[in-house]
Order: sequence, then C-alpha cells, then structure tokens
Amino acid sequence: MTTKIAMWSGPRNISTAMMRSWENRPDCEVVDEPFYAYFLDQTKHAHPMFDDVIASQDISYDKVAKDMSSGPCDGPRDSSFNGSFNAPLQYQKHMTQHMLAGCDLSWTKGLQHCMLIRDPAYVVNSYTNSRGECSAEDIGIQRQFELYEAISKLTGQDIPVVDSVSVLNDPQRIIPAMCEALVVECGNETLNAMLNWPTGRRDSDGVWASHWYHSVEKSTGFGTSKATELNLNASQKAVVDEVMPFYEKMKAKALRA
Repeated sequence: MTTKIAMWSGPRNISTAMMRSWENRPDCEVVDEPFYAYFLDQTKHAHPMFDDVIASQDISYDKVAKDMSSGPCDGPRDSSFNGSFNAPLQYQKHMTQHMLAGCDLSWTKGLQHCMLIRDPAYVVNSYTNSRGECSAEDIGIQRQFELYEAISKLTGQDIPVVDSVSVLNDPQRIIPAMCEALVVECGNETLNAMLNWPTGRRDSDGVWASHWYHSVEKSTGFGTSKATELNLNASQKAVVDEVMPFYEKMKAKALRA
C-alpha cells in the first residue's frame, strides 16, 4: 500500500529542493503542483507560461483531488523495483494558494500532511524580485495556516511543520525528524539519498520548470541559509505585517531536531 504525503508550501520557499530530496529516495515518486492548472483556470492570474500550464494538467479540481487521494502510483523511473510500478511512497508538492477558498478538502483525509514555512520577509522579497509585485494572496501564508487548521481537524493528524531555515542549517537532523513525524523510514542510506541528488531536470517536473527551476537544476543538495539584510519598501512591509501573525503561529509548531 502506498503512503501519500502532501507537502504544503507557499512560493519562493525550498519546496522544489524538498521535492528533489524525496524523489531521490529509491522508494518514492513525486507529483509537482497538481492543482496549478486548476488554479490558473479559475483565477486567470497572469503567471509565466500560463497557456503551457493549462495545457499540461487537468483543470478539474475534483479529478485532480481524486487522483491525489486514490489514483495509482507509477513508481520511480528506474529498475530498483524489478518491474513493479507500485511506489511505496508518493510525495505531492502542493502550493497553498492553489487551494481556493471554499474548495472541498475531504480528499485530504487519507494522506499524511506536512507544512513547509519560510519567514515572510524573505518570501516577499524573493517573490517581488521574480514577479515585480507581491500581495498577501500571492504567497499563501494565511492560506497555509487555514489549511493547517482545516486538515488537522479533518484528519486528526498532528501535522509536522518544517521551517526551511532549519532544513538549510541542519538537514542531517531536520530531515530525519520530518520523516519520523510522518512515520516514514529514514536510515543512513536513505538520509544520504535525501541530502544528495544529481543535477538536471526531471521528467516529473512541471512544464513551468523551464521558467522557475534553473537554480534547483544546478543543485546537488540543500544549500546553506544566508541571512541577508532586506530593504523592503512600504508596500512589501505591509504584506509582511499582514501575514506575519499566521507565520508566527506556524513557526511555534515547527520541528526541533
């Protein structure tokens, strides 16, 4: 039986590096932002590669939700399973802002969930550098807290929260702590696989990888956390102030190795 793990993150986090980490396990397949096309179709937000994203995925929320909750798992694209196509683990990379208000979350009941967080000031700075502007809605931090509460209630799971800075500063401790919280094996060999991966693009990457994943494609592991001085303008600071209470509530729950 496959264990399905849903990792919930806002943009401009280490979510793609985390996806690389899980995909490098010999027992895990990954799914890259399966609700992205649905989100764009509903909102019509002018994201890069809008038409390509819409064409690459199903835009039906119900269909995608069914696939994520009970769809088949094809398994890794190598020979490690001797021809078996039933992956023991499936890692789903989800963006919190893709879950629009009022959407049915009942599909999440049978999954294991985890929340990946990052300091809003750095998220806002990075997002603005990439898109030219940034709203509270764009970065999904309030939505992440709402999802944490709603999914916790639905599943009864004590959902682990992982701070990206902790991962970058001490992955050797935080990654095993995350796996333990998710009741997933992480012995020395598996941990080494999760900390070191080959460069390049993956077949599992979303079509948007050609726009967004340049840095990750060059990576071979988690980078180091760099505390830089940020010069945010008034508009950026207003967004940070708006979402900071929700980030702080999540940070208080973050894993400590």
